This record gives sequence, structure tokens and C-alpha cells, in this order.
Amino acid sequence: MLNTSNISRKSASRPGVNTSVLFDTNSANQPAVIFAHGFKGFKEWGGFPYMMEKIAGKGFACIRFDFSHNGVTKENPAEFTRLDLFAENTHSIELDDLKTVIDHVYNNPELYNIDKKRLSLMGHSRGGGAVILGAGEDERIKALVTLSSIADVNRYTDEQKKRWQEAGYIEIPNTRTAQMMRMNKTFLDDIEQNSARLDITGAISRLKIPVLIIHGKEDLAVKYTDALKLYENSNKDFTEICTIEHTGHTFGTEHPFKGTTKAFEEVIEKVIGFLKKNL
Repeated sequence: MLNTSNISRKSASRPGVNTSVLFDTNSANQPAVIFAHGFKGFKEWGGFPYMMEKIAGKGFACIRFDFSHNGVTKENPAEFTRLDLFAENTHSIELDDLKTVIDHVYNNPELYNIDKKRLSLMGHSRGGGAVILGAGEDERIKALVTLSSIADVNRYTDEQKKRWQEAGYIEIPNTRTAQMMRMNKTFLDDIEQNSARLDITGAISRLKIPVLIIHGKEDLAVKYTDALKLYENSNKDFTEICTIEHTGHTFGTEHPFKGTTKAFEEVIEKVIGFLKKNL
């Protein structure tokens, strides 16, 4: 059964977090997987729904969600119609969004037949960084998967940051939609003012739960060296790294979704095996 809902925030000044949930209505106490998309992404991007359907078919309740400031809406879930929100997004906002979803799932397990003692997180790209940070702040999380994850939120040169501060914003082109997507100075300010909370390698070093790091060897968007950095800073007793050869950032998939790939199927198989073993 597919259930789409909107999780309200405590603060009325912020938009809600749109979610899609897949779960077996005939099976109780299912382990749960919460998935976070990446930069310029959304929960309906490319192969993400397909991946979550495959995982749900193996006995997991699967929750994917849109970060509140990712630029899409419940009415237009695959179009960037709210670039004003996108411009105001920060890593801290995304962490708070993630906590909102975790709280909702944990506090309402009966809605989705979930065993709240078996919660896991999975994230792609910048969403991978978010779930590492989120797991570091939340003892309710029992397993973690990252796909093409960043290892550091500070990914900008000194020259870029100087121009960003002077102009008050930076514009990032979206080659798929031909939109210029503005990011305000608040994004950069958040990185500088909340460096301790946003320390991804520091967070993964403190984790004592099973962690699976998956990365394409030919990733051009987030270099494979990020995966190595995450692994080197992790607790090796709990962490495994999986290299997918001859593939890149999205494992050969694209948006709109045109079908799966050998690399993507390998990712899904690795994720399911890891979750079955550790939840």
C-alpha cells in the first residue's frame, strides 16, 4: 500500500515535509527505512521510487520525503516551482526536517505497521551527509546506508565564498531544467556558524551502529575519495564500504526514470542484504 502524507511542523512559518510511505498492510512490526534525497533532488527523482518499492517488497516499511526547502511541492512533486524556498535552504534546515520525519515515524508506528525499535536511515549525495549527521544525533537509529555521500559540507573554494558573501547569493545552473537556482548567503552562514553540528566525518566516527557506504568508482559529482574519507573516519567494527565499478553518481539512472541498470540493481541488492542482516 502506498500512502502519501504531509507532516506538519511545530513552527507555522515553515512548510511541511511531504512524504511517501510504502508498507505491507498485512504485516506488523516491519523494520523501517527513511530515505533522504540529495542536492537538486526530490523524493520522486529518477530511480528512487523504484528502489524503495524493491526494498519494500522484501519486508521493509519505506519512507521517502522531500526536504521542506528543496523547491518542489506536494502539488508539483517533480518540478522546481518554489525556488524562493530553495534559495533559503540550509544544512541545518535539512537536519531539522529529517528529525521531523524520524519523530513522526517513531511516534506513530501503528500508522505504517512499523517496529519503531528497528529504524534505519539511507541518503543519497548531500542526503547521505544529512543521514550521517542525523544518526549521530539520534540513538533511535539502528542502521545507516549512504549512497554517493558527501564527506564534508564545506565544498566551496575561498574565491567562491568571497563572491557569495559579497553578492549575498550564488546561482547554480540546473542543466536538466535550464533553471538558475539561487542559494542565499544564509546557506554559507549556516556552514560557518554550525561547523561542529555539521561535521560529517566527526559524526560518523562516533557511530556505533552498522553502516554501509556505497559509492560509484567513476562518480564525477561527489568523488570516490569522499567514500574513502568516510570509511577511514568510521568505526571499522561497524562499517563496510562497497565500491560499484564502472558507474557514477546515480548508478546509471536518470530523471525521468528510463529503467534500471546493472549497477543500480547491485546497489539495491547490497542495501537489502545489509538491512536484512542488521535490522
